[in-house]
Amino acid sequence: MSSQTSVSSQGASSQRFALVALTSLFFMWGFITSLNDVLIPHLKSVFSLNYTQAMLIQMCFFGAYFLVSVPAGNLIKKVGFQRGLGIGLLIAAAGCLLFIAAAKAQTYWIFLTALFVLASGITILQVAANPLVTVMGPSETASSRLTMTQAFNSLGTTVAPIIGSVLIFSAVTEFATDTAEAESVIVPYFGLAVMLVLLALIFTKISLPTPNLEEDETATGDENTRLTEYRHLILGAVALFMYVGAEVSIGSFLVNFFGLEEVAGLPEAQAAHYIAYYWGGAMIGRFAGAVLMQKIAAGKLLAFNSVAAVALILIAIFSSGSVAMWSILLVGLCNSIMFPTIFSLALKGLGVNTSRGSGLLCLAIVGGAIVPVVQGGFADTIGLQVSFILPALCYVFIAYYGLIGSKVRNH
Repeated sequence: MSSQTSVSSQGASSQRFALVALTSLFFMWGFITSLNDVLIPHLKSVFSLNYTQAMLIQMCFFGAYFLVSVPAGNLIKKVGFQRGLGIGLLIAAAGCLLFIAAAKAQTYWIFLTALFVLASGITILQVAANPLVTVMGPSETASSRLTMTQAFNSLGTTVAPIIGSVLIFSAVTEFATDTAEAESVIVPYFGLAVMLVLLALIFTKISLPTPNLEEDETATGDENTRLTEYRHLILGAVALFMYVGAEVSIGSFLVNFFGLEEVAGLPEAQAAHYIAYYWGGAMIGRFAGAVLMQKIAAGKLLAFNSVAAVALILIAIFSSGSVAMWSILLVGLCNSIMFPTIFSLALKGLGVNTSRGSGLLCLAIVGGAIVPVVQGGFADTIGLQVSFILPALCYVFIAYYGLIGSKVRNH
């Protein structure tokens, strides 16, 4: 009896360590993604780029999600989740090392290539890690576990700009040469490459539970089932597109919004400080959401947060001063549980098609590149403050998904 207890304890300990290791991946890709916010103004200065050219950084980064997600799903289905994580980590490390070549050559297109390779590796990690977290424990608490790991992703996005600005901008002085400024990216990205390789080695050694997806009790199809037959998955992809688009779009316009005389009239440098409240709210909300979802159904909590986000945006549109300012910042708190909740609800019941479904969901991250552009068109025609009606409409659809669209319909 004691030996069985010991084996059970070792198994639980092994699974906890595996979950901790997976959580570190969420932190790393949050850190890397947020580092782009420092990289954009830096490369814009080094290469004397206009804003359109500088935004190619985000296009290459988010473009990788769109182009690589489906192949990544097929790769993981072929080699397995654990090997998929190792491959993703090594590809991301290769992308980081390409930054050294780009800095030495002082060539912008090599930087863009490095970003695409780096994001391709992260895409593979996302496709593998998200569903792994959902199956590492009871299905009833899958959203809670994924929300907790996403909280550490938010921690990465909060820490990265602080560390990145110190390391990258340290070489940017009045007397610095273009070469010195270009090469200032070498230290942080070489350090990231080393960390990613070490993580790859760890994931080859640890005992990572292999999800037996064929025995998923809610599975509604076999390997030949078309993904379009999973209505909740397709609607989940649309909801994820709306969520990422709305979150990124609001964050992109915060500085300009706070600069409006009728809102706060803040200069850009001062307004930028308040962005931390938006992303910090998402981080705090994820830790709190991980606890709440132990008690509250994921779909209902998703709908509640979405309705709250709509209400806050409408207040920001039709009010002024500090009320408008803090209303839009509080939307970050509402965003907190949305990504992991939509992801886990959309994958429910896919069984052997889980990795393919995860790949499809990662495609939806391209919303972060499209929705902000559309809102920009609205801002140019109907005004910046009123243009926030677009993300509000996105949250309306997410509320529908939480209450109705996420329900699994058996074939």
